[in-house]
Parts: sequence; structure tokens; C-alpha cells
Amino acid sequence: MTSDVLTDAAREAVMIGLEILGPLLLVILGVGLIVGTLQAATQVQDQSVGFVVRLLAVVVSLVVLLPWMLDRLVVYSTDLFERIPSMM
Repeated sequence: MTSDVLTDAAREAVMIGLEILGPLLLVILGVGLIVGTLQAATQVQDQSVGFVVRLLAVVVSLVVLLPWMLDRLVVYSTDLFERIPSMM
């Protein structure tokens, strides 16, 4: 096993992690910006309002995106396990 093989496997793991978490992070960012703007416009400075809205957005996003996320992880994992003999 060479360092190139390990580097490629690590790079793929990081890329799949970014691909899976990217949409969720974008949802959190978008909801945070909208809630922050609305709180600034209405002068509501209660921190729990923003937290609860972001939490609900994360839960809804996970419910919607979880099948896709799990599918991507299963495809990556099976591909990695199938490549293990050729890595040795």
C-alpha cells in the first residue's frame, strides 16, 4: 500500500463528507441569514427564537435529505470495501 493510495482514499472521504454535509450547511446558513435579518428588522433580540428556527430547519432538512445522504454513504462504503484487496 503506497502513500498515494492512502492519500486518494483520504481525499475521497473528505470530498464525500463535504458533499453530504454541504446542503445541510447551506440550509443552516440561509435560515440563519433570514432569521437574523428578520430579528434585526423587528428588533427582536431573543436568542432562543433564532435557535429554535434553525433547529427546526435542520430537522426538516435531515428528514428530507437523509435518504440521499445514506445512499451516498452506502455507495462510498461499498466502493471502498471492494477496493481494499487492490490496495494491499
